[in-house]
Amino acid sequence: MTEHPRPSGRARELVRGAYDVHIHVAPDVMERRIDDLALAPRFAAAGLGGFVLKSHYFPTAERAAVVRAAVPGFGAVGAITLNGSVGGMNPIAVELAGRAGAQFVWLPTVDSANQRECTAHDPEGARPPMWARLQDELRAEGMAADPVDVLAADGKLTDATRQVLRVIAKHDMTLATGHLSTAEIGTVVDAAVAEGVRRIVVTHPEFTSQRVGVERQRDLAAKGALMERCFTTPHTGKVSWDVWVDNIRAVGPEHSVLSSDLGQPFNPPVEDGLALMADRLLAEGFTEDDVRTMAVRNSRWLAGAEGARP
Repeated sequence: MTEHPRPSGRARELVRGAYDVHIHVAPDVMERRIDDLALAPRFAAAGLGGFVLKSHYFPTAERAAVVRAAVPGFGAVGAITLNGSVGGMNPIAVELAGRAGAQFVWLPTVDSANQRECTAHDPEGARPPMWARLQDELRAEGMAADPVDVLAADGKLTDATRQVLRVIAKHDMTLATGHLSTAEIGTVVDAAVAEGVRRIVVTHPEFTSQRVGVERQRDLAAKGALMERCFTTPHTGKVSWDVWVDNIRAVGPEHSVLSSDLGQPFNPPVEDGLALMADRLLAEGFTEDDVRTMAVRNSRWLAGAEGARP
């Protein structure tokens, strides 16, 4: 059995009240380390405020409602990811998710045109994401969804994308950019701001199919977007910890939010992710207030637990 690092008591205290805004747990179509009902009490016992249930394939608002009923007072948050399984850029799906209480809307991930066309390769020794194998299996059986485009051939937003942004703004949901390219992210963020979307997060900008440069990250941050710093991206070797830390320092802690992206059976316990990042950041010279800003204040804003941005 793999021996994982354990966070310090200081780190656990610093992330108290935080929401982990990006986790992958059961029930799912892939093996996961733990299910949502078992995880919620662990989060609560660690002093964490809640989590956002991410699935690449299914809406999770209903599951989040079950967790909240089972663990009163815990902040389980639902989401939807606009891949082929929900009809891609489908404003009806987003509207219904919003009415069901979902807070997060991820733009296409595994079915994004960028992810399909990306020629980036994981660094040697990096562990591939679990969904890559499932995508290969679906493709082998002739059931791969068509790439989901957010932009038309002229580089402008499709009508469906524009309508999705309007629905997100109407319900004050959180827009997450998924696995879009750097250019797509810039166009979408500009349009989202124009449509009145308040909560915007650039999904793991260090990930292999994003690789958003520091200057572009600064530009996006200046427009109000937060940069998501996922634990698994450096932990699984997709980027070095040095690059991850340097990007946070260059863009600024106030423009970053910590999330774990955990739930895979081979990775550390999900409830340890935020605190493990806190220990890493403290060791790199970030202040306790920096960590609180990234782990707690910004995560609560994105999760809808706070009405005003810190």
